[in-house]
Amino acid sequence: MESKRERVEDEGLKPESKKKRLDEDSPPFPPPDSIANPLSGLANNYADIDEEEDYERRARVTISGEKNDGSLKNGHGYEEDDSDEDDDSRDQPFGGRNSRQVEVRKDCPYLDTVNRQVLDFDFEKFCSVSLSNLNVYACLVCGKYYQGRGKKSHAYTHSLEAGHHVYINLRTEKVYCLPDGYEINDPSLDDIRLVLNPRFNTREVELLDKNKQWSRALDGSSYLPGMVGLNNIKETDFVNVTIQSLMRVTPLRNFFLIPENYQHCKSVLVHRFGELTRKIWHARNFKGQVSPHEFLQAVMKASKKRFRIGRQSDPVEFMSWLLNTLHADLKTSKKNTSIIYECFQGELEVVKQIPNKGITSKKENSEDQNNIEKLSDGGTERDAFLTETSKMPFLMLGLDLPPPPLFKDVMEKNIIPQVPLFNILKKFDGETVTEVVRPHIARMRYRVTRLPKYTILHMRRFTKNNFFVEKNPTLVNFPVKNLELKDYIPLPTPKENEKLQSKYDLIANVVHDGKPGEGFYRVFVQRKSEEQWYEMQDLHVLEVVPHLVALSETYMQIYEQQEQ
Repeated sequence: MESKRERVEDEGLKPESKKKRLDEDSPPFPPPDSIANPLSGLANNYADIDEEEDYERRARVTISGEKNDGSLKNGHGYEEDDSDEDDDSRDQPFGGRNSRQVEVRKDCPYLDTVNRQVLDFDFEKFCSVSLSNLNVYACLVCGKYYQGRGKKSHAYTHSLEAGHHVYINLRTEKVYCLPDGYEINDPSLDDIRLVLNPRFNTREVELLDKNKQWSRALDGSSYLPGMVGLNNIKETDFVNVTIQSLMRVTPLRNFFLIPENYQHCKSVLVHRFGELTRKIWHARNFKGQVSPHEFLQAVMKASKKRFRIGRQSDPVEFMSWLLNTLHADLKTSKKNTSIIYECFQGELEVVKQIPNKGITSKKENSEDQNNIEKLSDGGTERDAFLTETSKMPFLMLGLDLPPPPLFKDVMEKNIIPQVPLFNILKKFDGETVTEVVRPHIARMRYRVTRLPKYTILHMRRFTKNNFFVEKNPTLVNFPVKNLELKDYIPLPTPKENEKLQSKYDLIANVVHDGKPGEGFYRVFVQRKSEEQWYEMQDLHVLEVVPHLVALSETYMQIYEQQEQ
């Protein structure tokens, strides 16, 4: 039989035409630079993506989203090139000549080999051999991830070498038997699908705060849905306490438990946060803890490694960044609103007084003269201030702690001062003056003009200078129930037919233990179904009595507005 190259030479074509003719006759191989791992090409070329999987990949806008140029972004934020897919499916997006009908069977002799004890779907969905995240299957016998299921794929090879025959596609949730290649349709595998991708309906979400039933893990231990521990991967306790605190905010939790609420969003961070929320509140987990590994990977990418595994960070900074980023990703183009603003956004009136040292004469124009306030102690015009009044939205309020005493008591021990929360809340009464030096020297007065449904307070415990970070050990005395803000800060008069809702209950309290830069974070959270408090530090979840919540160095709190 005449080869392609011999046929081209016989036709006497020019070299350029020869190359073009060869390209047309040759099968479309992926370009070499698209293969990140030297082993990934093996599985990519023989991934055997069937018609239905390929159709869903190209037709649906899932977590990865679809760009205008047709390329996809996977759940980890990496761009996927069509060259990584099966050769034929690239030219014929709905299966092409490589598509085939897959046999579906209800009976499989290998179902008894499935080992749920080793299954862990909390980590990134990468093939353990090729390190590719395309068309990845989990072996339900050993728990490892492999790519593809074609005859030259890593999953197929593993099934022959190890004798493991049951595999689940981590995206489509279909289960296959290899090397036979048929699909398994058995209801006994539904619990695995629910652990891989937990689901909630509206009725289940409404009953979450009424559920008092404990769940049982495969190892026999009991856990409360929503009160599961989070793995500290490496100095990620600042993330864990933030997540555990936000899980107590009912509207935020309910929003992320239903993926349809944010299916239009293409942000990987939003979808990873939703997945983590569903895993924390899932009542049929195989184990009593969750690893936020995939969420942390999304955080590192979205924050450009400002927050990353292996480096301790401030939970207040992380909370601020996370809320603002989620809002920016969730808000619609028409309205600057989101579930984040609906829960946490309030408004402040800020009166800013800037020293006007440049005034030397009373002969000033009337416009400038109206902005000048003289000091009440009889100061000269050089000591006058220019006043600016503005409205400013906020997601959290920072409270200043009084400086700790410099002297020791008669027992030669440092005095640990205490301050009531009401005293430091006076910062927002509209009269107390706060001196600031950055970005320039000014006197500030703050007044709350709109209260949010959930108020986040953080105590400024840490101060930085050119040499070290200093921690203020002052204890803050605060109420766990019935914090009435109108008794301590003036609030705006409500509109007609509206009641002033200014009474709050504590739902989360983050504390810091140890020296600055060396300590660790833990959080006290309330379970609403039984109004019981729990102390959570990474994987440790311990029931505590309410009065212990206020006996620690509180750093950040979330208060919930009472419904009247």
